[in-house]
Amino acid sequence: MQAASTSKSDFPWWLVVAVAIAIAVAVFVATSNLYAQVFATVAKGIGITVFVTVIAFVLASGIGLGIALMGLSGSRWLRQIARFYVEIIRGVPILVLLFWIAFVGAPAFVAGWNALTAPLQNAGLVGELLVRDVSLLWRAIMALTIGYSAFISEVFRAGIQAVEKGQIEAAKALGLTRAQRFRLIVFPQAIRTILPPLGNDFVALVKDSSLVSVLGVADITQMGKVYAAGSFRFFETYSIVAYIYLILTVGLSLALRALERRLRRQHEE
Repeated sequence: MQAASTSKSDFPWWLVVAVAIAIAVAVFVATSNLYAQVFATVAKGIGITVFVTVIAFVLASGIGLGIALMGLSGSRWLRQIARFYVEIIRGVPILVLLFWIAFVGAPAFVAGWNALTAPLQNAGLVGELLVRDVSLLWRAIMALTIGYSAFISEVFRAGIQAVEKGQIEAAKALGLTRAQRFRLIVFPQAIRTILPPLGNDFVALVKDSSLVSVLGVADITQMGKVYAAGSFRFFETYSIVAYIYLILTVGLSLALRALERRLRRQHEE
């Protein structure tokens, strides 16, 4: 009886209300010429937002996993390098990192590349790389990648450390190599701990991808800024921008929760 009462109290009424509001807004947008025009303009940036988010997240996850493994290695120097990277990068705001990568890091990379390839350039095998050849889109992606890799590395580190040491010792006794222990024993168990906070970082990255608009990248926010500046329809434009981001982030959150429940059920079985 108590279990039934608890299940009723846990029914996601908030989701029912949110879906109802989302449908009502969608109908209103579809029947309003002004809001339909705003939506059509802003929606052109959805592809860039998704592209920036997915590419930055995949790269940040790869780098973050490498940093986490460095932080857990037996080498003191690797651990210190990993700790230095995490603490320094986490201490810099994402917006500042975007500006630094775009206007300091990219020119420095171009200068270094040209210095390294000078003999090839003199021989006519490689052309000179210019700062304008590095697009603002990829500068933004690299800034988000570097910024989020520090946070994701801590997620991986915590998940790996949550695996019982007894199982690792048993794997050692069976003669498994370090790589085999990680692939067969540690990571499959750690992923259940890692998935929820990793999903939170992914949702946060969707929202922080809006910062790339400061570099003129044509994402959802930038398309909204351009439209609002030309039409002076700030209320309508940014209401649509907020609506699109809510659809993306809430939808992702629900999908990640469903995946988390599925993995939990598989583990219990």
